[in-house]
Amino acid sequence: MSIQEIPLSNKQKKKLLKAIELEEVLFEDDNGDLVVNVEAYLSIKNTFKIDPIESIVGDQILNFKAEYFVFN
Repeated sequence: MSIQEIPLSNKQKKKLLKAIELEEVLFEDDNGDLVVNVEAYLSIKNTFKIDPIESIVGDQILNFKAEYFVFN
């Protein structure tokens, strides 16, 4: 399993939680980190032609070869 950890501010985390409400794509773990299933995210991104994560954190930082993004 490959994980990309990305530090975020609390403001950015709140924006992500509002932007993606599907638990199969994004959920908050016990530590307060946000976990994104990359495959599920790419599916909704392509289906709905949206890119909420990139608009919040920028697209330069994301490695779509990872299985999960963990925003902490």
